[in-house]
Amino acid sequence: MEKLLEYLPYLIPVVIIQLILMVAALLDWLKQPNLRGNRWVWLAVILFVNLFGPIIYFLFARQPYRD
Repeated sequence: MEKLLEYLPYLIPVVIIQLILMVAALLDWLKQPNLRGNRWVWLAVILFVNLFGPIIYFLFARQPYRD
């Protein structure tokens, strides 16, 4: 328990960043009508690939914007 309290100041910002990225990715996932690949697979990536899932989603899932 003492070790956890020692690392807590470093863990809190990582958890906050993870939650912000996850919420942003989930909101974007809901709004995007067309994604590369299966929508439900991207949802699983966002939810279950912890910190890197939302980043992977933003880099690879979204279709490029076209006029």
